[in-house]
Amino acid sequence: MTILVKNKHTLQIDEFKFKCSIGKKGSTSNKKEGDKKTPKGTFEIENLYFRKDRLEKPLTLLKCVEIKKNMGWCNDIRFPKKYNKLFKIHKRIKHERLNRKDYKYDLFIPIKYNFKKPITGRGSCIFIHLTKDYKPTSGCVALMKKDFLIMLKLIKKNSKIKIF
Repeated sequence: MTILVKNKHTLQIDEFKFKCSIGKKGSTSNKKEGDKKTPKGTFEIENLYFRKDRLEKPLTLLKCVEIKKNMGWCNDIRFPKKYNKLFKIHKRIKHERLNRKDYKYDLFIPIKYNFKKPITGRGSCIFIHLTKDYKPTSGCVALMKKDFLIMLKLIKKNSKIKIF
């Protein structure tokens, strides 16, 4: 099962097509931290992270991880050992806070871009997350909640995402 991000507005799984948004500056084969571009390529996906205080655990074959208040995803190029990894928030280390005030990370799936042996500065925190307005992202792929929940029922642990 492959999730296809065909262009900046279309995500497709089998015959299901969903409206989506991607990075403000489109997609690229040469991703850099902070460039507001979505990386092109075929990538594995990680677990589903969700806010238990805001919604029930969704129906999915993915492993589900409850988001805690102290969870962050490192995007600090000064810390190569933590870069593009889930970690316990530390004030000195720049990160993406996973327990946000807004709704965007109530449900999200990390895309395994620059993941196994991350190269510092090549981009971090690339997620499939929620949107309410399809505004361009900082490099992630964003879907409406209703579409995200349908996608969760279609994909499996070994599903991949292909971004054109």
